Amino acid sequence: MDRPARIDVHQHIVPPVWAKALDSRGLDSGGWAIPAWSPRGALAMMDQQGIATGVLSVTAPGVHLGSDQDGRTLARAVNEYGAEVVKDRSDRFGHFASVPLPDIDGAVAEAVHALDTLGADGVVLMSNAHGRYLGDPHFEPLWAELDRRRANVFVHPAQPPMPLLPGTPAPLADYVFDTTRTALNLVLRGVMGRYPNVRVILSHGGGFLPYAAYRFSGLTSTAVDPDRDAEDVVRDLKRFHFDTALSASPSALPALLAFAEPGHVLYGSDWPFAPQEAGSYYNRFLETYPDFAPGQAEAIDRGSAEVLFPRLAR
Repeated sequence: MDRPARIDVHQHIVPPVWAKALDSRGLDSGGWAIPAWSPRGALAMMDQQGIATGVLSVTAPGVHLGSDQDGRTLARAVNEYGAEVVKDRSDRFGHFASVPLPDIDGAVAEAVHALDTLGADGVVLMSNAHGRYLGDPHFEPLWAELDRRRANVFVHPAQPPMPLLPGTPAPLADYVFDTTRTALNLVLRGVMGRYPNVRVILSHGGGFLPYAAYRFSGLTSTAVDPDRDAEDVVRDLKRFHFDTALSASPSALPALLAFAEPGHVLYGSDWPFAPQEAGSYYNRFLETYPDFAPGQAEAIDRGSAEVLFPRLAR
């Protein structure tokens, strides 16, 4: 294979302290087992999949697993672990810091510490925090702080506040739904309009947002908020960036590319929660897609991420 080029904005890390915290509470990731992880294993996968750099994040259920104090302690431990991994191989890894929402004071303090002291490349937010979606007014101080810092925000889905579909792990179906739900909540609550400096990346092609965007805009302006016109809603929906993890299929990719703004689609693998075989499956779709505009494939693989993460630019 040629020299790895891709920047993978949706790659996960499994800090031992986090895995232990989940295990002690009998938790998993939405019905998904917690896989083994090591920097060496990640690098081996990346070399095989053509990935130059992986921007690492902790997945659902995040770091707020009990009390606010426990959440703050776990967030700090997880972020320090991630920072050390990046420090050892800053050419191959980046890091989205975890914050302990819904504890807003703890989340703001940890975001500031991670961005200013640990050198994080952004923050990761779960799509909902114990049932509170990201447009909740309670979270306004965090958005204001992130906007001041022109931060990258990676939104990863979590189990929505409802029972699992019987026999169906949350990542298979509910995560797609919850990504869409929180994105629409951010737009309807005005967060995307009030904080134009934040760059928000939605996992998995934005759920079904690209497919349903004009349903959302048309019905918002005619039935939900008559004071807001459809084009205003579309403009805010188009502010999102999207990763391709598990979403570069022959049916999903055309809708995503038709909706997303130029430069707003980035490569994602979802490894190791999505096994390497799944990465190869979706890579084949990306690599054989016949309708890319000139330069579009290169932008997805690397160029669009270089704009958001200048330190990763070659």
